[in-house]
Amino acid sequence: MWLARRHPIPFAATPAPKSGSWTAPRYPKRVPVLNQRALGATALLLLAGCDPIIDLQGTFFPAWLLCMIAGVVLTVVLRPLFVRSGLEPYLGPLPLIYTSLAVLLTLGTWLIFFRT
Repeated sequence: MWLARRHPIPFAATPAPKSGSWTAPRYPKRVPVLNQRALGATALLLLAGCDPIIDLQGTFFPAWLLCMIAGVVLTVVLRPLFVRSGLEPYLGPLPLIYTSLAVLLTLGTWLIFFRT
C-alpha cells in the first residue's frame, strides 16, 4: 500500500497538435528584451535634452530637483496645519499620505513654473 503512494499514477500523454491545425497559438509572440532595452536607451538619449536647466550662481542645476525640494519643503510646512486642524489622525497611513502630498506639490510646482 505504501509503495503505491510513493509513485504517482502515470497520466496518458495528449498528442501534440498537427502543424496545420486551426487552433490558435497558446502564447502571443513577445518583443525580444534586447529590442525593448535598445528602445528605452534611445528614448533616454533623445529625451535628455528636454530637461530645463537653471543657472544658479554659475552652476547648472536641473529644474526638476528644485521642484522636488520645493514640494518637500511645502509638505513640511503643511504638516503642522494638519496637526492643528485635527485632520492628521484621520488621514490614514501617514508615510503614504505625506509622500503622496510631496509628489503632488512637486508636480504642481513643476506645472506652475515650467509649463511650456
